[in-house]
Amino acid sequence: MAERPRIAIVGFPNVGKSTLFNKLARRRISLVHSLPGMTRDRVGAAVRMQDREVELVDTGGFIDEKDGAEPLAVRVHEMAWQAAREADVLLMLVDGRRGLMPAEKGLYQELKRLDKPLVVAVNKIDTDRPGPETAEFYRLGEKTLHFISAEHKVNLDDLERDLIGRLPPSAAEDPATAERPLRLAIIGRTNVGKSSLANRLCGQARLIVSELPGTTRDSIDVLIRRGERAYVLVDTAGIRKLSKTGDERESAGVIKSRKNIERADVLCLLLDASEFPTRQDAAVAQLAKDSGKPLVVAVNKWDLVREGALGEEEVERMVFARLEFIRYAPVLTVSALTGKRVIKVLDAAEEVWKAGSRTVGTAELNRFLDGVHRSNSPMNPSGRRFRIKYMTQAGILPPTFRLYAGRQAVFAPASARHFESRLREAFGFQGSPIRLFFKGS
Repeated sequence: MAERPRIAIVGFPNVGKSTLFNKLARRRISLVHSLPGMTRDRVGAAVRMQDREVELVDTGGFIDEKDGAEPLAVRVHEMAWQAAREADVLLMLVDGRRGLMPAEKGLYQELKRLDKPLVVAVNKIDTDRPGPETAEFYRLGEKTLHFISAEHKVNLDDLERDLIGRLPPSAAEDPATAERPLRLAIIGRTNVGKSSLANRLCGQARLIVSELPGTTRDSIDVLIRRGERAYVLVDTAGIRKLSKTGDERESAGVIKSRKNIERADVLCLLLDASEFPTRQDAAVAQLAKDSGKPLVVAVNKWDLVREGALGEEEVERMVFARLEFIRYAPVLTVSALTGKRVIKVLDAAEEVWKAGSRTVGTAELNRFLDGVHRSNSPMNPSGRRFRIKYMTQAGILPPTFRLYAGRQAVFAPASARHFESRLREAFGFQGSPIRLFFKGS
């Protein structure tokens, strides 16, 4: 898979970087909020511009490193510079309503020293003909400025053409043979190490890691490759009740995390080895099951567990003692701090994705039914046995089946779990919830 050229949107906080990112991406990815500092990490997305596939990157802004109101100012600043150094083209955004700040001229000069193509856009200009008050922006020294309104999509076509014109020549890639990346969302309650795990899988510090709960406010898409296989990691903000979030921005991150579960192909539920599983772990696990997505459970911070204290079977028993309803998911023990076994997360994600995509023919399913009826026919809530005449597979991801029986047929809860377990074992649906629907015959 050919690597996409990268365009990074940089600038000071609250100039409209995330709004512009969403407009150029043609979908809402970065969180937008009137409060400055909404974006802390880098947010990346594959975007088609003028018939070119590019990776567009939104940055957290060049926050003043001495800003006491932002506890992660230094690292946010470092992340923005790292994105700038890795980009093929830089898009510096300034606020046309606020006017040119003295620090922006210094930033422009620093960006020029990176010796990369640099495009400057003046945002929040709602007319095609900017007034004389915009002349001050030419003091930056840039001959060509783009006067745009990201919110109202004014002059964005011209900006796109300029950005694409600055990119290096494209490497030929046959779209028919390009394999779609597997989207893996790392989910879990706050402060279990989701960003640390993503960093380990990336092989670099792409995401901000902090002991402060709620550090990741946005959801970060990171494209990684392992051999010829590509993955997109979605590092989500910690999920917890909105009543327990710190401010409006963190609440917005929680809501976005729930949405990103739906955007993923596979979910990795991350637990903390020093305190698992908690009530909030169970709440997140229920969200995962309800989504129907293939699921992997990873117990993080395994480096804190004394060697030999717990075996794999004991770990599974402890996890499923509280999370019985996701017993279908494989359980891994990992350490994002040391890197131990973290690569197994990608292996397991691939396996559960393939398992959830599996189809079974009707003849095989009916042979399976014969075996079920011979050994232990299903039972309804009244304790009566009933017979399923035949069954068919209606869908994948999650594996979905129609069961044809009498109109009054319905599983008792324990019987349903037993039937699903046998079905999963017989056809290898490990990692996916199973959907069963009765149809009258």
